[in-house]
Amino acid sequence: MSRHLLAIWLLSCSIGAVAAAPTVRQSFDLQVGTAPSAVPVDGSRLLVYELHVTNYANAALLPTRLDVLDAGRPERPLVSWVGAALLARTAIAGSGRPPEAAQGLAPGMHAVMYVEVVVPAGESVPRQLTHRLAYEAIAPDGTKSDARGPGDVQGGNVSVGQRQPAIISAPLRSGPWIAIYGASFPRGHRRVLFALDGQAGIPARFAIDWIRLDAGGRHSRGDEQDVANWLGHGEDVLAVADATVVATRNGFPESRTLDNPAHALDEASGNFVSLDLGDGRYAHYEHLEPGSVRVRAGDRVRRGQVIGALGFSGDSTGPHLHFHVSDGAAPLAGEGQPFVIDGYDLLGHYRSLDEFAAGKPWQPLPADAARQQRQTMPAASAVVEFRP
Repeated sequence: MSRHLLAIWLLSCSIGAVAAAPTVRQSFDLQVGTAPSAVPVDGSRLLVYELHVTNYANAALLPTRLDVLDAGRPERPLVSWVGAALLARTAIAGSGRPPEAAQGLAPGMHAVMYVEVVVPAGESVPRQLTHRLAYEAIAPDGTKSDARGPGDVQGGNVSVGQRQPAIISAPLRSGPWIAIYGASFPRGHRRVLFALDGQAGIPARFAIDWIRLDAGGRHSRGDEQDVANWLGHGEDVLAVADATVVATRNGFPESRTLDNPAHALDEASGNFVSLDLGDGRYAHYEHLEPGSVRVRAGDRVRRGQVIGALGFSGDSTGPHLHFHVSDGAAPLAGEGQPFVIDGYDLLGHYRSLDEFAAGKPWQPLPADAARQQRQTMPAASAVVEFRP
């Protein structure tokens, strides 16, 4: 072959190689801030965490599908969300609003995707998770950008934590009580990030709002606008472990009706008690009744000891006990930590919170189902009774 022909051949090969190379372009940065660890819930184990996504492209991008993958066996997603279901689990940082499908996430915009992975009984918990996020580019007029086309990115690798959840006793007596929480609630516990002291966190990641019911599912006697009519108002609140009191507030007033004014951030918890459980974990009780707190910082408490009463102080839509465990000593500090309750009876559940709000009865357990639960976290909207 002549040098001239060889040069032409090499040039044609290089052109073909460039043409066949994949397009390199900016898209999303994927990060998991706090690694999940498995918590037993309703017979399964649950991994709860947040995927932080930031758009580094020079165009708006619309997330269209999220696959959560076992990094050791990535061929089949553990869970997937598509389209509107994914956007409902996504909130723009700072605003808490989901992105609009016609606008996507603008260049530089940071959003949080709220993830739960259910690991059925009998299956092993993955050691490491990774994520595949599909997206489409959005043109300035709100249409899909044909010039850029769809794409996907994989990342957000995270090792699953091996630390066991905190084991606590019941924070209340008797029942029935409904356990209210959920990742989809726009102002739910998991949707509220606090950027304090230079770092954003979700202290109430595993928080439960406990509301007292009667046998028929009602949560108040008569007019529910009158706070005193709520069944749980004034009920004893109990220490969940032998612990040391680290902080309290006792004199914050509460409204007599559900017409509750807005409060400053440092007043949102109302009257509260924070307990040091040891091992870097703290239990937080919020919205307690004014004047009911019986302990002070530095006191030692025993498991089952009365420390206050359920109330309506602070940012609350109705009398209830807000309870969570975190690695911070104050209610708004640190990252939320999973916990399990050492024993309770499961009575049933609500199919939706609309049924609960309407005062309808819950769905009872089947006759052959096990009522007694040990060292598990109640499922969302479960109705439970605490043992003496």
